[in-house]
Amino acid sequence: MEQANKTAEQGRDAEVKPFPARTEAEAPAKAEPKKGGARRLILGAVALVALGFAGHAAYGYWTVGRFMVSTDDAYLKADITAIAPKVQGYVQKIAVVENQPVKAGDLLMQLDDGDYQNALKAAQSQVVTQDVTIKRIAAQVEAAKASVAEAEAQKVAADAGLKNAQTKNDRTQALLQSSVATQSAVDDAVAALDQARAAVTGAAAAITAAQANVTVLQAQQAEAQSALASLKLAVDQAQRNLDRTVLRAPVDGTVANVAVREGDLVSPGQKIAAIVPTDAIYVEANYKETQLPGVAPGASVSVTIDALPDQTFVGTVASVAPATGSEFSLLPAQNATGNFTKVVQRVPVRISLPKALLDSGRLRSGLSAVVEVDSRTLPEGK
Repeated sequence: MEQANKTAEQGRDAEVKPFPARTEAEAPAKAEPKKGGARRLILGAVALVALGFAGHAAYGYWTVGRFMVSTDDAYLKADITAIAPKVQGYVQKIAVVENQPVKAGDLLMQLDDGDYQNALKAAQSQVVTQDVTIKRIAAQVEAAKASVAEAEAQKVAADAGLKNAQTKNDRTQALLQSSVATQSAVDDAVAALDQARAAVTGAAAAITAAQANVTVLQAQQAEAQSALASLKLAVDQAQRNLDRTVLRAPVDGTVANVAVREGDLVSPGQKIAAIVPTDAIYVEANYKETQLPGVAPGASVSVTIDALPDQTFVGTVASVAPATGSEFSLLPAQNATGNFTKVVQRVPVRISLPKALLDSGRLRSGLSAVVEVDSRTLPEGK
């Protein structure tokens, strides 16, 4: 029995007794993950993708990119019309507000026109007075012509009287030779002849005076008619000044920069507002002088506007400026000085935009753009 108990205890001791720890050399080697192969696979894939992108980019450059002449020095422009009065006056009414679309002929502002209406009426009254003066002179001319006719009739009568006096004188002289007439009768005949001659001379002088009077009156009539033409021009000018008190839109566009209020006194030439033609906006791109060989009117242009991202529009080169931008600056560079640094100059290039884009109303003058001229589309000979 005791022997059996000992055997059982030995068995339990054998079950709980730990196995001796294995040495590092005895421990089986753990399986290392194969990291080198995965890394090579990833690097290969990345290299392949990069090579694909590089190839695509190289292909794009070779087939398209090398023909594109691009610049980001480009801005939307519009031929803005400045609104300025031609006459002086107080602003009576402003019919528009900032950013309001208008059509050509729409009312913008109304100036006080009281003084100009009075000036027009005064000029018109002077024309009426001058018309009456011309009619009076015309009547005087007719009267003077009648005086000429009367003087000519008197001259005819004087000529007849002279002829009769000459006949009597000749008869009396003949009778005196035959001792029939007396010396007294001869003297009377001579006196009558002299009187007839004087009457003829007076009648001729009267004709000359009457004709001169007609000439003077006709000159006065021409002068009055010339003055009437001047007065009519004054009426026309007064009417124009009156019309100028109404300021209307000269072009279609959007009103901007309204600089006056009702009651303000404005003077001729004073800029009081502006109209931006939103349907006539174009791009002005400033290309380097070294890029000009690839730019010419008629070439196709790819336009990207910063305010309209992810959209590309096709435009056309409309014209190239005849001088660089620095030539039109307030203080052009004086390159003849001793200290000279060469700077690449830029030439403004105007690019027209498609009508559908202009009609959309989304464009604004002054926005930034990026343009690319396709040199393959240059017209022949450019």
